[in-house]
Amino acid sequence: MAALQRLRDGVQLNDRLTRPAEVERLEHAPDLPERPVPIRYRKNVPDCWITLTLTEGRNRQVRRMTAAVGHPTLRLVRWAIGPVTLDGLQPGGWRALNKSEEDQLWKSALRRP
Repeated sequence: MAALQRLRDGVQLNDRLTRPAEVERLEHAPDLPERPVPIRYRKNVPDCWITLTLTEGRNRQVRRMTAAVGHPTLRLVRWAIGPVTLDGLQPGGWRALNKSEEDQLWKSALRRP
């Protein structure tokens, strides 16, 4: 699909070209809890699920990138930030970071581009 390749290559946004992203189309919707506020049904807008891994974090970047390739984001789930994932957490749940996760997050935050 051309839109996925554009995301992989980097997308021109108003301010500049994004870094290339890792993108994969999922065959099935992930097992997620229902949204408290349902997404408005869009009869003429096709939908699919993708995983998108970024190496930069700009303002509303995922939403801006998907809109730029003609597929606006209807639902966005941040699964991971660095080594920290939602794996094993219930909706609204939390857990303390372990020392390794904390160190890796600090290291990535202090790294200069």
